[in-house]
Amino acid sequence: MPRILPPRSGNQYTIQSGEYQAVIAQQGASLRSLTYQGKNVIVPFDADDMGTTSQGRVLVPFPNRLADGEYTFHGTRHLLPIDEHDRRTAIHGFGHQHLWTLASVEDDRVRLTWRVPCMTGYPFDLVVDAVYEVSASGLALTISAWNHGNADAPWAVGLHPWIANGHDGYGDEIDADNGRCRITVPARMHVTVNDRLLPTGTESVEGTAYDLRQPTTLTGRHFDDAWTDLIKDGSGDATATLTRPDGMTVSIQGDSTVTSFQVCTGTGFPAQTRPAGIAIEPQTAYADAFNSGIDLMVVHPDDTVSTTLSLSASMANGR
Repeated sequence: MPRILPPRSGNQYTIQSGEYQAVIAQQGASLRSLTYQGKNVIVPFDADDMGTTSQGRVLVPFPNRLADGEYTFHGTRHLLPIDEHDRRTAIHGFGHQHLWTLASVEDDRVRLTWRVPCMTGYPFDLVVDAVYEVSASGLALTISAWNHGNADAPWAVGLHPWIANGHDGYGDEIDADNGRCRITVPARMHVTVNDRLLPTGTESVEGTAYDLRQPTTLTGRHFDDAWTDLIKDGSGDATATLTRPDGMTVSIQGDSTVTSFQVCTGTGFPAQTRPAGIAIEPQTAYADAFNSGIDLMVVHPDDTVSTTLSLSASMANGR
């Protein structure tokens, strides 16, 4: 008798409301699929796949890269495994590697929780909740970290959705579709980096190719960059957008704790792993924050910090 196994990414939780449907994978509380009116808002990945290029991952306890996998916090040096070997960095935290526990699920809402396991490189006792909820307004994700330990803990969070460009599949032929997309990133500063994609400083976007404050066509523009000094609305939220050739506009919003957006066009990635779209990642801190301290959150014992992110879609016909 053949063995019946669960998907490699764990149990799958489908939530829906109105014209939105999302699938959340147990591994990493990852956003595996999001559709609006039956169309992909993000590039989905298979339940037996990790997802290429960090698709849909919740990035905790840090997004992006950590130089040499090491950092010093409150005078103590910590070492984490290197998992981006060509650049000698630890990347995107490690919460995505673990199966999160289901706390509750409803038709339009699911809550998953994860307690950081005992590990020498991050010895902090955090309990993390990820609550996904869909409504007529789109998908909201609230990520909360409660410090159950007796020591301060460094913390940052991000989400890594690849916004679908309307083209199905993978490969170099998606360049034309990406090039016809228009992007906005409401930011005054661009983060400069070295050849390891680690920050070296910031520069004004004024008068540069990095000024995305108005809708900008992506033809010939190739990014794996962060933007900061965000322009926020009266509620403290910042919203980036991508408008696709099929008329769908996707909005990616972060609350007042979000300080940057990372944008990756996937240029140069292997054809078989390159998603058909653009990664637009809201972050509470950009790369190497555990070392620089820039925008780094510190979770004090018995305190909780929370970040809410959202994705929504609309069509050119007003729907």
